[in-house]
Amino acid sequence: MSDSVLNQFTQQTVEEKKNDGRKLKVGIIGTGWIAEAHIESLKQMEDVEIVAGADLIPGKAEKFFKRYGVEGVRCYPSHKEMLDNEELDAVSVCTYNRQHAEPTIYALDKGVNVLLEKPMCVTTEEAVEIIRAEKRSGKILSVGFQPRMDNNMKMIKKIVESGELGNIYYIQTGGGRRRGIPNSTFIEDKTAGIGALGDIGCYSLDMVLNAIGYPKPLTASGYISSYFGPNPLYNNPADAARFNVEDFAAAFVRLEGGIILDFRISWAMHLNTPGDTVILGTKGALRIPSTECWNGSVGGPMTLYHDVAGKQTETVIPLCGPVKNGLFYQKVRSFLDAVRNGGTAPVPTSQIFYNQIIIDSIVKSARLGKEIDIEIPEI
Repeated sequence: MSDSVLNQFTQQTVEEKKNDGRKLKVGIIGTGWIAEAHIESLKQMEDVEIVAGADLIPGKAEKFFKRYGVEGVRCYPSHKEMLDNEELDAVSVCTYNRQHAEPTIYALDKGVNVLLEKPMCVTTEEAVEIIRAEKRSGKILSVGFQPRMDNNMKMIKKIVESGELGNIYYIQTGGGRRRGIPNSTFIEDKTAGIGALGDIGCYSLDMVLNAIGYPKPLTASGYISSYFGPNPLYNNPADAARFNVEDFAAAFVRLEGGIILDFRISWAMHLNTPGDTVILGTKGALRIPSTECWNGSVGGPMTLYHDVAGKQTETVIPLCGPVKNGLFYQKVRSFLDAVRNGGTAPVPTSQIFYNQIIIDSIVKSARLGKEIDIEIPEI
């Protein structure tokens, strides 16, 4: 192994920015499961005051804040009432997928910065309206992809950008779970809109697309199925009865620059993994081990395959250490630092727009049963 090669990928430490002493006033829209991670992170931040919350279910927001010991929070039955009556610096949008767009757009139009949980939304059309509102407002909108904060994910991007792989021409990526079907609002079209694609597929796509600079998607040939979710042999009978989204998806996506993306994602299958992520380039290749239950992480040390002085060589890239306070905390913190310091979105919509378009195109192609051209709307 060449030390000169490995030394290119040493881990760097990033220091947190200091605040100016003013507390940021934050609200939470939607107080379900994912909001728990938001409030746990926010409670650790001395420069943040959680002042308001909204949930459509009567009494749910009040019980949520009481459970977490956050007092004095004003609760509302809708995001509109909350945003109409509060002066907020930022909100976390933690609603189910089909309700991501409406409160995000309303908050931006009210002049409030937004941390929007993943997936960005359900359809390309919704994504367009969200970004138009962002541009109108001039506010910060960041999408909730906490794997971006992982040092191993940053390492993947660093390796690609180093030029060690040469020109990228093929990527195999995805992931999944042998059994890992969620419940709640994740499994019905009326709330989720998309299943495994929106839950974990967006993470898998972002891992590789962010590394290669998010090239424009050109065509998609997609497949979706749901053989496990509706089957009481593999799912809770009550959940199986209402399951009507995809639990498996696969696609062949052509990207600008002559890059092929071979993608698959699963909530349930008769297999422990659909395979490692592989990035092939003209000078080298990178293998990224899969995880047992795909959660936006790396399953083990990565391997760089390349030639050194004419000899076929493998360089093992050691796993990087964890980030301070965890990935979710850093996701929220990086967003609030941008709000406080007038920075830019840590996970910008200009990138996640392509992520959302690819997901939507996979669904559209699957329903049509053929490859489709991907048209990027003007914004």
